[in-house]
This record gives sequence, C-alpha cells and structure tokens, in this order.
Amino acid sequence: DSSKDNKWEAGLLLLKSKMALPKNRRLLKMLEEGWIKKLVENVETDLIRDKRLSELTEELYFSIDEKGHTVTLSDSGRRILSPNDPELFVVPDITEKLSEIMGDDNLTPAEKEEARQKLAREYEEKNERLHNINQLLKAFALFEKDVDYVIQDGRVVIVDEFTGRLMPSRRYSEGLHQAIEAKEGVDIRQETQTIATITLQNYFRLYDKLAGMTGTAVTEAQEFYEIYGMDVVVIPTNEPVRRIDYEDEIYKTRREKYNAIINEIVRQHEKGRPVLVGTISVDVSETLSRMLTRKGIKHSVLNAKHHQKEAEIVKTAGQPGSVTIATNMAGRGTDIKLGEGVVKCNVCAILPEPGQKPDHPEWEKKCREDMPCGLCIIGTERHEARRIDRQLRGRSGRQGDPGSTKFFLSLEDDLMRLFGSDRMATMMERLHSEEGEPITHPLISRTIEYAQKKVEEMNFSIRKRVLDYDDVMNKQREVIYKLRGDIVRGENIKDRILEMIEDSLEVVIDENCPPRTYPEEWNWDAIIGWVQARFPLDVNFDEKPETPEDLLE
Repeated sequence: DSSKDNKWEAGLLLLKSKMALPKNRRLLKMLEEGWIKKLVENVETDLIRDKRLSELTEELYFSIDEKGHTVTLSDSGRRILSPNDPELFVVPDITEKLSEIMGDDNLTPAEKEEARQKLAREYEEKNERLHNINQLLKAFALFEKDVDYVIQDGRVVIVDEFTGRLMPSRRYSEGLHQAIEAKEGVDIRQETQTIATITLQNYFRLYDKLAGMTGTAVTEAQEFYEIYGMDVVVIPTNEPVRRIDYEDEIYKTRREKYNAIINEIVRQHEKGRPVLVGTISVDVSETLSRMLTRKGIKHSVLNAKHHQKEAEIVKTAGQPGSVTIATNMAGRGTDIKLGEGVVKCNVCAILPEPGQKPDHPEWEKKCREDMPCGLCIIGTERHEARRIDRQLRGRSGRQGDPGSTKFFLSLEDDLMRLFGSDRMATMMERLHSEEGEPITHPLISRTIEYAQKKVEEMNFSIRKRVLDYDDVMNKQREVIYKLRGDIVRGENIKDRILEMIEDSLEVVIDENCPPRTYPEEWNWDAIIGWVQARFPLDVNFDEKPETPEDLLE
C-alpha cells in the first residue's frame, strides 16, 4: 500500500529496528534498497525536527548507539523485565538519599550507620543488575562472531581488530566476556580479577627515553607530540617507490562490491600477478573464499582460524598467479618477496629513465594496463584508522619493486554507514551510478579520508580522556610502586609504616571527633572498633583524652 500514512508507519517500524539492532543482517539487506533507506531517513529527520525522537526511544525496550558503543535500557524495558517492581532496575540517587539519612535527627548514630550500609548494598545490587543487563544487550547487538571474536575449542577467543590475530590470553572485562559466552552457548568461565591496571601511555612514560620506528606514524604525529612530547621525522625510502595507488572504487551495496573484487582477482590472476586481498574480519575472508572456490580459483586463506599456516602462506604469496586472502595479520610487518617469473618491468611511467617523459599517454597506458607488474593489493574495506590502510598498501612496492593497490568500498561498510554514507549517497545519486557500476573520483577519496579523520579524532579524544583519569591514579600508583620497591630492596620501612598508621588514625579521629564537641559526644565505638579490626590490641582508657590531639598520642 503506497498511501502516505502506511509509508510513514513502515518507515517508523524500520527506524525502531535500526535503533535497537543496527547490525542485524536482514535489516541491513532491506536498507540496501535506496527508496527504503530514504524513507527511514525522512522519518528520522521529521522526528528530530519535531523533537519527538525521545518518544520513539521510550517505545523500545532498549536502544543502541553504535558509534558510542553504548546501550540504553528504557522505562519500557525495565517494566518488561520486572513488571511487579518497576524500580528494580532504577539506580537511586545515593547522594540525595544519604543526605536524608544523615540529616534525620530521629535516628541514632548506630541507626544512621545501619541505614547507610543498607543504602550502599541496595545501590550496589541495582547497579550490578543493570550493568549485567547492559552487557548482555551489548553482546547480542554489538559483538559479531567471526568479526570481533571466534569460537575455538568451545571457548570465545578475542580477535585483535588491528592485527587480525587471536588473543587467547585476554578476556573482555566487567562481565562482557561471560555475556558473549552465554550468547554463544559455550561454558561460562569465571571472570578474571584485575589486580592492577595502567594505560599504555603511562606505561611508556615509565621509561627515561622513548624512540620508535614505523612506516605509518605520520598520521598520528599530533598524538605522539601531545602525549609523549615526541616529534615524528620522515626518513626517505631506500629505493624510489614504484607502486601505483589507484583511487578507491565505491559501490552502492556490499554484494556489488564483492562481485567487483572477485572479477578483479580473476583478471589479475589470469595475467599471472600475485594477488593479496586484505579483509577486516574472518567472516569477510571466508565469504570471499567461498566465492573464489565457485569460480575455480585456487587460493590460500590467512586469518585467525588458520594462523598455524602463516609462515607457509606468506612464503608462497609472492609467486606468479598466487591468490591470498588475509585479515590484518598479513597487513603489517609481513615481507612478501616476489617469486621468480613475476614481471618487474623496468619501463615505468612512475619511475622513468632519463630522457623519458612520464606523462606521455603511451607510457601511461602501457604501464597501467598492459604490464602486470609486481604484487597486486586489493583492500575490501577502509579501516577506521588510515594507518592500518597504509600498512596494507605497504605490502606492495617494497625495496623498489613495482606493484599496485586499490580499495573497493560500499555504502554499507561500517565506516561509510556510520560516518559518511549520507554525503556519499548524495554524490552517488548525482553521478548517476547504476547497479554494479562503481564511482571513482578524487572527491570521493577525500570524503572517505575526512570520515577516517573524524573517527581518528573521536578515538584520540577517548584515549585522551582515559589518560586524564589515569593520570590521577598514576600519582597514587607512583607512591605504591616506590613503597613496593623499597620493601623488595629490603630497606628499613619501620618509620614509614608508623607514619602511615598515624596518618590513618588522624583520618579516623577527624571523622569521629567533630570539632567543638566534648569527649562524651565522640564515636568511641567506631574509633576502638577501627583499631581492633587492624591491630591485635586491647584498647582501654583509664582516663579518656580530652582533645583529638591527646587521643592520637
């Protein structure tokens, strides 16, 4: 039914689904249709304009902020979880309640303490209950199998998003790992206890001198300077770079993109070039592998599930006609040597001989189209950080060898969907892109780079905020580390221990002996209880001190 009301209702239902399950495959498939996507966007725009979006959120049990990686449980969600006690998942304002208790003159000090402890227990229980629900919702809505983690030997194993490698010794904290285990139906293991934490930034600051060397530090130069006070210096390459970095090809849908990638792999394979396909997840690498198998193309897959064969796969990746599909595992620190028989044409428009004109049309055509030179890199998606893309590009054209790189993207990729799709979709429509037809334009590439910069800035601000909090803890950490060092070195710490006891006693006395009060009004039970709980002493006063200073002595 194409009536206006029914269209609005349909758009509203789809928008609700998008807010609650942004990564749902069936929903994303529906949104591939341009008119459906536009319908949802129009409904969202109207609700934002009329300031009614919060009303829609309240109709949902929960909503997901995919950018912020957060979950919000609505009042409707709280009611469905606990219909008989709507307040079960509402965390009380502990400051206000505490003020009420302490200001109640009808309560004795002992009753106030009991009420305070009861409030603290209630707050802790509700907070933990709400936290567990949020972690379960995160596990189901935001974390994907074979993307963020894999199942191996009945265990949930995290996949490092930057390196593509398994991290069997690490677990998500704060109950998230247990939530994912519950989702996947594997044994739920006990949560590990964190004994001590430190941010990487403060860990590196423990060193007197810092230095580093990498091929992709330029994009992070500002962060290196702000956090560590280090400048980034660019060192020229040993040999001139002969690699051709083509403009990105953008498609409307993921399906069109994958078909284009397979066609490009077949084309380069038939020319005898070695091809390395860089993917962002195990799931994508396996999807492309199945498509290549149907085409009858022999290939190798290097991902977190097949990491045991890494050395063997990398060794053959530079042979003529070889095809390797890899996650970020092969995108950094991997030296793929070109095998015998791989064309290394010396007549190159990128690096002309003396007297040759690099802009001559014949050279350009011959080099770019007819000469299958070096390793061909195909990227299936842009990463959030430009640094990771540069690492993948850097596998080709090493030590003066020829090579080429090209990224294939779609409007359904996470980066485009979250940070650049609206603007990009407008450009695609303006340039009249038909199904299966890519758009390649410097303006598009610049827009993508702008989207990546936005994500990098957002991630940097998050890291900076975490570091600001950790800087406060770091002052305490330095004191504890110094004390521990003194103990390990066997120094006499008797005076230090006595000083710590005195400092602690001062705090207890200040809390229980208010100024301008008589000793009879002091909380003697709390003071004596504190001492006896920590030291094997019997505390008796023949004559009670008259001032806090005398009591401390």
